[in-house]
Amino acid sequence: MKRPFVTKAQLDEIVKTYPTPFHLYDEKGIRANARRVNAAFAWNPGFREYFAVKATPNPTLLKIFREEGCGADCSSLTELMLAEKCGFRGQEIMFSSNNTLAEEYRLADRLGAIINLDDLTHVDFLEESIGHIPETIFCRYNPGGVFTLGASKDGHQVMDTPGDAKYGMTRPQIAQAFRALKAKGAKTFGLHCFLASNTISNDYYPELAGILFRLAVELKEETGCDIRYINLSGGIGIPYRPEEEANDIALIGAGVRQKYEEILVPAGMGNVKLCGELGRFMTGPYGCLVTRVLHFKHIYKEYVGVDACAADLMRPAVYGAYHHITAAGKEDAPCTQVVDVTGSLCENCDKFAVDRPMPALERGDLLVIHDTGAHGHSMGYNYNGKLRSAELLLREDGTVKLIRRAETPEDYFATAIW
Repeated sequence: MKRPFVTKAQLDEIVKTYPTPFHLYDEKGIRANARRVNAAFAWNPGFREYFAVKATPNPTLLKIFREEGCGADCSSLTELMLAEKCGFRGQEIMFSSNNTLAEEYRLADRLGAIINLDDLTHVDFLEESIGHIPETIFCRYNPGGVFTLGASKDGHQVMDTPGDAKYGMTRPQIAQAFRALKAKGAKTFGLHCFLASNTISNDYYPELAGILFRLAVELKEETGCDIRYINLSGGIGIPYRPEEEANDIALIGAGVRQKYEEILVPAGMGNVKLCGELGRFMTGPYGCLVTRVLHFKHIYKEYVGVDACAADLMRPAVYGAYHHITAAGKEDAPCTQVVDVTGSLCENCDKFAVDRPMPALERGDLLVIHDTGAHGHSMGYNYNGKLRSAELLLREDGTVKLIRRAETPEDYFATAIW
């Protein structure tokens, strides 16, 4: 059974100051998880976890990750700007983008970030954009085909069919890119690959590591390039559903180490530094969306209307993704009704749950929508004039800090030209 990291008593106090809906994050859980990740890969000197900024681009959370020794993985101009404002410098920043603008490459270069090229044509485009090729450069690999190891029941995979995905270079292209980059002055090289999203398997990262490690050995022999870095990217998932078992990051780290010692060490590449760019795994379980029951509707189905909507959490509407829902204070009550939990958008997909067993609910009940700590608030929008909700941090000492205020109508109208 899933239980929230926040109690009803705590929520009752929080809502006296901060009206629903809001996203709430657990500082204690986030810090402990970052430490587990770093410990799992401590066997690899120089390992760095680059938190995927897109998952939860909040300055307070980014500063927490920097304090825990993590870097920032950015994919846009404003994410780079955010990382800089949060204190990340130089190779603490990884810039992995696709269909990239010249101004984005220029800022990444000015910050001294590691640049990860998504396409062969970007070798020349990068040089045109910044006037040189950095001494350290990464390239993203797409092996094609289908990859379904550890696919979750969540209903959405970003790249379980790499052959249909827009990301990365083919095997011949990445060798060509390495040769071209070396000829243009690159000294040290890195590889990156992302195969699947939200895998529920301790075997995914080791399997991906094996693919990249073998590719690194081949490319070193073929091109003579000095490959010093391998980015295992993201993809380690979280158990959105109560029946799913959480991944064990210690076992995952050990599995990657076995591949490293089997493939890289015998090839004389035991100095390769590893990194990752986890987002969902780092923050997903340590965030929730808190909303209040407003209405009940009895037509062909039973509906429970809440004050949050898909503008606060779009994953269920867009992906059909499952998010568990707990009625605060009724965690152990029997589920005596089957309902759809809905928001108020003019879209029928604006549902947090469909045909979900729930305990008897009353107007004013607080519902906790689990696992919104990644790709929750960050994917929000303003359809129907809905205003983005606040973000709060439940600090380690039990106090609550506002880390992003809720939007106001003035914010909504601020960019309009009247």
